[in-house]
Amino acid sequence: MEFTLLAAAALGAFGLWAMLWWEARHGNADRCAGSLWDTAMFAAVAGIFGGRIVAMVLNGVNPLTNPGDIIIVRSGVSTVGASLIAVAVFLWSFRRQPVLAADAIAAAALAGLAGWHAGCLFRGGACLGSASDLPWAWAQPGSAVTRHPVELYAALAYLAAAAALAWWKAYRRPTPGMPAAIAVAVAGGVRLLTEPLRPSLGGGPVWFYATALVAGVVLAVAAARRGQDRPSQAEAQAP
Repeated sequence: MEFTLLAAAALGAFGLWAMLWWEARHGNADRCAGSLWDTAMFAAVAGIFGGRIVAMVLNGVNPLTNPGDIIIVRSGVSTVGASLIAVAVFLWSFRRQPVLAADAIAAAALAGLAGWHAGCLFRGGACLGSASDLPWAWAQPGSAVTRHPVELYAALAYLAAAAALAWWKAYRRPTPGMPAAIAVAVAGGVRLLTEPLRPSLGGGPVWFYATALVAGVVLAVAAARRGQDRPSQAEAQAP
């Protein structure tokens, strides 16, 4: 793994930690922030290496006969494989209360994604996408073509969503399952919206981002309906 990629990963981890720290101070993840952090880091590492193996298999490389290639993460990691494995490991670790755990990590996960995308600043021209004449567009060294800083667009969108979700959790106490559903929808929606500005349209797993967006919306609607069906505290205490 090259050091610039490691720096981007470290910024993503910092975003996750910083949001968990803030939420612990405001009661969102009180007394369990450490457990969430440890489990999230383990799930992320499992997802990266699992996604690397998936990428190797899809490219026709046998991980059993070429185990040394597994650690060459820069050569490719399956986004779909890494995401699904990381989520599965995290939820399995909190299998007694998966919904509450997912809600607790929701805002922090978005902040972690914001840090990962902002990590493009450590990776040369990795922030840039399609050509643009906008005032904030910039060019790669040696090039006269200015381009959208598409990775920073994604980072800002994720950070704004993470802050809004954390505030909502702290001061509005949403229905269980709603924060996690919104986080899934935002995670897929932001990538789906920024995909046309990336160097090659359709180069990423667009179907996966679209599926995450739809799944998040469906889960959010289901959570909202459950919240409406629950009796209020006064109704529950009525004789």
